[in-house]
Amino acid sequence: MSEDRQTLDFYDRAAGDYADRCTSGRPDADMLAFVGALPPGARVLDLGCGPGQSAAHFRDAGFQVDATDASDGMLRTARERHGIDARYATFDMLDAVAAYDGVWANFSLLHAPRSALPGHLARVHRALGPGGLFHIAMKTGSGARRDALGRHYTYYAIDELAALIADAGFTETARRTGSGPGMAGADEPFVIMRAHA
Repeated sequence: MSEDRQTLDFYDRAAGDYADRCTSGRPDADMLAFVGALPPGARVLDLGCGPGQSAAHFRDAGFQVDATDASDGMLRTARERHGIDARYATFDMLDAVAAYDGVWANFSLLHAPRSALPGHLARVHRALGPGGLFHIAMKTGSGARRDALGRHYTYYAIDELAALIADAGFTETARRTGSGPGMAGADEPFVIMRAHA
């Protein structure tokens, strides 16, 4: 998660409601593609795990899951609802080297300041083993601002994000765009990319 206190305070307060509104009973196509591209028993980092539903899907797929978040409320929800032993960590605390087969950053890195993203991407690349798989989902647009709920978001043009991913040493292998309503109610465009270290 972000170290933005206002964003974290929102997630601490609203973790249960967030889980109720955003938790799906089954994995979506993006998760199925990610899972299908990993070897049996893969070690996966859920970076910014939120209420733990993705981490639970990875566990149920037979993967070794390391789930992290910076919101105490989200960590508690992940433990209570899904039995995920999620641990506290900010993005810049990722110091693993070649420890994971896959890193799942699903609408989490968008809370980081623009100036911090290159460093976060470099840490993700270092944390993956050779050929490791990276999933990243971000809202698209320009600038940075708070939504109606007070959460801080940084928006990226698709080509800008692709260049940052390439600069971090990744090779992009899949991309899709779409739009949808978030918890604040606004319909916003997004991009989802998969890339290999």
